[in-house]
Amino acid sequence: MRARIGIVDDHPAVMLGVVSILNAQPDMIVTATASTVDELLALGDALDGVLLDLKLADDSTPTANIDRISTLGIPILVYTSGDRPALIREAAGAGAAGMIRKSELPSEIVTAVRSMLGGEVVASADWAAALDVDPEFTRVHLTPREAEVLGHYASGETADRVAKLLFISRETVLDHIRHIRIKYAEAGRRAPTKVSLHQRAVEDGVISWTDNAVF
Repeated sequence: MRARIGIVDDHPAVMLGVVSILNAQPDMIVTATASTVDELLALGDALDGVLLDLKLADDSTPTANIDRISTLGIPILVYTSGDRPALIREAAGAGAAGMIRKSELPSEIVTAVRSMLGGEVVASADWAAALDVDPEFTRVHLTPREAEVLGHYASGETADRVAKLLFISRETVLDHIRHIRIKYAEAGRRAPTKVSLHQRAVEDGVISWTDNAVF
């Protein structure tokens, strides 16, 4: 079954090019396109991931757009035609899976979308550079038990399974997850979904880049 991709971009020519690139792949298909996030959500299509233009002409912010799309519980990859470190940091803090430039080779765009669908952080050079200059980005201090819970849960385990692995109750696991989400929110790096928790765990070294999460 091909993964269903939505694209939000207000540049028709760019949109058509990306649609053609992704639709040529055997494992993905673009099923929804829109010039704003509101338009995308109004379509009501079931999606497996969204490619979101970092800067739209409606003056919406990355945080607002990512928050809206996050209600679908799916990963979001931002892409841009320019160097915008502040917006990249904002998108990362809001829970984006990473970033890629529109000028990348078609093969690189396809690889990035596949990584997003696989629950991986798409750490392009621009993404890494933007985050490296933000000294506060990684300063979330988890207790050893919180790190254990996050490591298992973010790798795809259910709350019940984490409880059994750590010999604690399911309610305790859920309490830890709530506290972890609060800590990330207070650091400006919200993690409202399990996918975004996986991204935070990778960014902070709780789990490795190669760990595969199954949600």
